[in-house]
Amino acid sequence: MNQIPTKEQILAWLADHPGEGAKRDIARAFGIKGAAKIELKRILREMAEEGTVARRRRSFRDSAKLPPVSVLRLTGPDGAGDQWAEAPEWEGEGDPPTILFLPRKGDPALAEGDRILARMTEATGQGYDYEARLIRVIGQAAQKIVGIFRKTAEGGRIAPIDKGDSKEWLVPPGATLDARDGELVEAEQSGPKARLGLPRARVIQRIGDPTAPRAVSLIAIHQHGIPDDFPNAVMAEADAAKPAPLDGREDLTGLPFVTIDPADARDHDDACLVLPDDDPANEGGFLLWVAIADVAHYVTPGSALDREARKRGNSTYFPDRVVPMLPDRLSGDLCSLHEGVTRPVIAVRMKVDSAGNKRAHRFTRAMIRSAGSLEYAQVQDAHEGRPDAQCEPLRDTVIEPLYGCYAALKRSRAARQPLDLDLPERQIVIDDAGKVSSVRFKERLDAHRLIEEFMVLANVAAAEELERLRRPLLYRVHEEPAADKIEALREVAQASGFTLAKGQVLKTAHLNRLLAQAEGSEFDELVNLSTLRAMTQAYYAPQNLGHFGLALRSYAHFTSPIRRYSDLIVHRALITAHHWGKDGLSAFDIEVLEETAKLISEAERRSMAAERDTTDRYLAAYLADRVGSTFSGRISGVQKFGIFVKLDETGADGLVPVRSIGREFYHYDPDAQQLIGADSGLTIGIGQRVLVKLAEAIPVTGGLELELLEIDGNALPAPGKGKGGRKPFAPGRRMAAVKARERGLARKVKRSRKKP
Repeated sequence: MNQIPTKEQILAWLADHPGEGAKRDIARAFGIKGAAKIELKRILREMAEEGTVARRRRSFRDSAKLPPVSVLRLTGPDGAGDQWAEAPEWEGEGDPPTILFLPRKGDPALAEGDRILARMTEATGQGYDYEARLIRVIGQAAQKIVGIFRKTAEGGRIAPIDKGDSKEWLVPPGATLDARDGELVEAEQSGPKARLGLPRARVIQRIGDPTAPRAVSLIAIHQHGIPDDFPNAVMAEADAAKPAPLDGREDLTGLPFVTIDPADARDHDDACLVLPDDDPANEGGFLLWVAIADVAHYVTPGSALDREARKRGNSTYFPDRVVPMLPDRLSGDLCSLHEGVTRPVIAVRMKVDSAGNKRAHRFTRAMIRSAGSLEYAQVQDAHEGRPDAQCEPLRDTVIEPLYGCYAALKRSRAARQPLDLDLPERQIVIDDAGKVSSVRFKERLDAHRLIEEFMVLANVAAAEELERLRRPLLYRVHEEPAADKIEALREVAQASGFTLAKGQVLKTAHLNRLLAQAEGSEFDELVNLSTLRAMTQAYYAPQNLGHFGLALRSYAHFTSPIRRYSDLIVHRALITAHHWGKDGLSAFDIEVLEETAKLISEAERRSMAAERDTTDRYLAAYLADRVGSTFSGRISGVQKFGIFVKLDETGADGLVPVRSIGREFYHYDPDAQQLIGADSGLTIGIGQRVLVKLAEAIPVTGGLELELLEIDGNALPAPGKGKGGRKPFAPGRRMAAVKARERGLARKVKRSRKKP
């Protein structure tokens, strides 16, 4: 066959042979040889100019379709967990095709922005155009940078705001986005990483003046990639929401529930009530009600609200703002249990005996009307005999029963022995101008503790209820500490003169005995901090691995679905288990439960990092005017490069670089967490009291650099004057001898600190 095919025949053949688009493939298929190939080349060129085929190097394909093997860019998962991709080189007319990426078991982990080579399969009747399977990864997502832009003649440079990152980025002239000098920008890496010279970046967003009021939290939001704008579809769903009807719900509006929250709380998602139990079999017992806003009624599976909430995972709290999980129409209105307003809830009624043990519980989907929106200090004052006008009519019938039930729960807590850490929480107060007006430690009242105990018991009831009904759920998991972390804690305890039991299964009671030994001593804060650092990080999982810190077998978050997606999943599970409606746990929710647990655990860690960085930056701004001042503090960490000091006044953490501590070599002992002066024998370790001078405070990074003046009330040894008049340490001395000497010093220090 040497007949030249028509354009229609060529298109039909390309559709049937998607992997064979080279000119020689077409010629071979139609039997074209010799001079006839010139005519075929002309026809293919015409088809390319007309747009009916697309030319890729030496092959042709139908321009309305993607080739069977394509380069894709991942655009990230949606709220349902599906991973989507786009074809950057799409050349067809109309909208680019929608591509669902289907990872297989064993595929490497991929992130939004990664470029892959994928095998494409057309999809019909699926709501998308193609399914893609990974062949190989060809490029990772571009690194993001948040920093200060400095204009130069060659474009500009970006100085990152991360404390540990001093590397600048070069911005070419056409990639500055017209950023001004000194402006805070977000940028991404452009081009491959340079082996020599500065890496290149392009500005993708101008954030604004880094010194503007409330810019500190905005920096953290961009730096950690926290979503802070709700899509239009989410806002439209929230705005269209209507108050829930009573239909099918238990009417509890006649019971005097109250909410107890901080003075600045905007939402009230939990209410409680305690009644005496008239059951003769439970003499001296209580009926404890905990009612939680029924967020599941408004945020239904698969909705835009649901997808966005799953993506955010939780609300993020900064000193100057909140980035909520749900729009204010829900979190501040329809799902907030305001005083005197009828609101839908999922409530649990718990029978508690006089010893604080939960004997039974019952869940219900109900309607309540709060009898009072109260504050912690206000409730505490009423209990102590100083009720205000709002609390006076509630004191005997509502407030005092709360404290009665709490007293019983304290007895149960004492028997259970959850971890009893005593670490004061800082509160940064921001004035109207967006500046830090004060830093103080929050007061812990019994009013705080009773709400915490009520919520813990309700969370336990939720986990036990779903286990009883054999329904899937998300547990809040806290695994026991690793053996090496406990051994490090044991060394800190011994160096402080205390003991931590060895050779038995670790329980929270053992740690509590250690904390009790340190209470009131100079090592109190050190032992509490070291115990906290020994703990593993809690996370969410569909498997029940227990909660070590609370000493509980089964624990699930149920009490705050306004700000935690995990709680919303538990609410849906309860709805399904009790057949309360069609807005319960969906089949898809169950299918992706493992993935959801991972997603929201990562979101929680992201929020914690952003909140911590924001606190550091506000503290650095607060102390910036006091550079040169002296502060007392305690060593909270030791590393090879220096020591970390927690300041008494503000709780801020600063770094004393090892290079600034005298003029001798310091050996770092990672096991004992000590720096030991090779010449003077000076030993610097966690928990020692110090006097420091503030050398530098950098608000944009949150960094504090300190100068060490005194340790345990003693001035530092004079440079070059060691014990016995020895000469300074000689760097060329054999390291084995140095380590042997330093190990002996460490043992001597430990023995000297032990109590007789």
